[in-house]
Amino acid sequence: MADTDDRRTVTKAAGQISVATTGSRILGFIRDILLAKIFGATGLTDAFFIAYRIPNMFRELFAEGSMSAAFVPVFTETLTKEGRENARRLASAVLAFLLLVLSALCALGVLFSHLIVSVIAPGFIDSPDKFDLTVKLTRIMFPFLFFISIAAFAKGILNSLKQFFIPALAPIFLNLSIISSALLFAPRYTQPLMAIGIAVSIGGALQVAIQIPSLVKERFMVRPALIMDHPGLKKILSLLLPAIIGMGVAQINIFVSTIFVSYLSGGAATYLYYAMRFVHLPIGVFGVAMATAVLPSLSEHAANRDNDALRDTFSFSLRLLFFITLPAMAGLITLAGPIINVLLQRGEFSSLAASETAYALIFYSSGLWAFVGARIVASTFYSLQDTKTPVKIAALSVVTNIIFSFILIGPLRHGGLALANAIASAVNFFVLFYVLRKRLVKVDGRKIGRSFIKTAAASCLMGAAGFIAVQSSLWNADASLIERAGTLALIIAFCVGLYILTSHLMKSDELTYLIRMRKKKT
Repeated sequence: MADTDDRRTVTKAAGQISVATTGSRILGFIRDILLAKIFGATGLTDAFFIAYRIPNMFRELFAEGSMSAAFVPVFTETLTKEGRENARRLASAVLAFLLLVLSALCALGVLFSHLIVSVIAPGFIDSPDKFDLTVKLTRIMFPFLFFISIAAFAKGILNSLKQFFIPALAPIFLNLSIISSALLFAPRYTQPLMAIGIAVSIGGALQVAIQIPSLVKERFMVRPALIMDHPGLKKILSLLLPAIIGMGVAQINIFVSTIFVSYLSGGAATYLYYAMRFVHLPIGVFGVAMATAVLPSLSEHAANRDNDALRDTFSFSLRLLFFITLPAMAGLITLAGPIINVLLQRGEFSSLAASETAYALIFYSSGLWAFVGARIVASTFYSLQDTKTPVKIAALSVVTNIIFSFILIGPLRHGGLALANAIASAVNFFVLFYVLRKRLVKVDGRKIGRSFIKTAAASCLMGAAGFIAVQSSLWNADASLIERAGTLALIIAFCVGLYILTSHLMKSDELTYLIRMRKKKT
């Protein structure tokens, strides 16, 4: 069984990541509010967000996702069993390999941007101005992939050394770069969105720079050394290919949505982008934070062949994650309209754009629990150095996404694409969980189920109360921003209080644990 110290380590690490990620997401919202106010939701913003999505898809493919799946478990195993010097040698070999591959990939991306955009957004071909702008922006932002991949490598080292805060803080500098560019440089460009594209690549470089002092402090500032016969590198590469395929399969879900949305009316891609940004807040603050924090601990248990501790850590992490994200999901669904109204509806971002974004947010939010839950289950497979199983299951989710996108895009428009993505994520989670249960014989399924039911009940009650509270003409009238924001803040505070009270009355184990941990701190 995983001891109390292990649970405290995971919870503390997740807390640090959540705090840093919250700061980044707040700046991200400021960035989005600024971009929405300046540029609105038009065909030109569709061009920017599609172009921005392209290096981000490759980032998930070669950086954050595959780095977590392949590098962290092997690096942690080397660090645990062979010591720091051998781990440093492994990191040097991996860095050299990354530099070679990323340089070639970015060069090809810039060279073939025209072809990539043709495949990703075929609906843009009939609009030459929009298509050409998307190609130019893609070329400008492709270097972001290089820098963010190196940043993910640095993050993997620091996370394995149980350093979480600074790597989680790094994305703040991407947001600062974009905000600075929007305010200071964009007005000087004939096409202001070009300045934003340049800022994206600069922001990627800053994410590398901010982690260098921590690597120096930990004495892990490695130099590249091409050692292709290093056994650790070979092991990582053997895990990396299935991980990349798995991440690639997952990215096909985004790719499918991008193809479909390129045929919808102008602004649809922007609506989906902003809606997913709001869903990414709890995913990043809670889901990614917990998955990042728990992976080194799971990897240690796997390396030591301590399956009891691995099961306990997995069960605890998943239950705690659901306790936090289910009420967030209920809140986003019931408060979608007021949230978008307060945060985005101003300047060029019209009431129509706000309502269409809220419409997409409701459907995306319905899959929030599955988005975050699948990350924890996948991290458990990665800790066991099994990257093939998630690939096979992700392929099933892609087929599900394609089928439901065809079915739902007609009656629900862009909302149908969001709902299809949510359904595919639910399928991904359930199948992953089922296979993991078979693999580990037991995963505390009954305890997880009981906790989920309690949390869902409390969340539904909270959501219903929030829905009743926002039934006002305030959001459609000319009320001041301060009045609307203040009212929304009070409603959210009331909902959170009601959720905590209900969870307490239901004797939630997760709430009890968090309260005890808080008391120990004080």
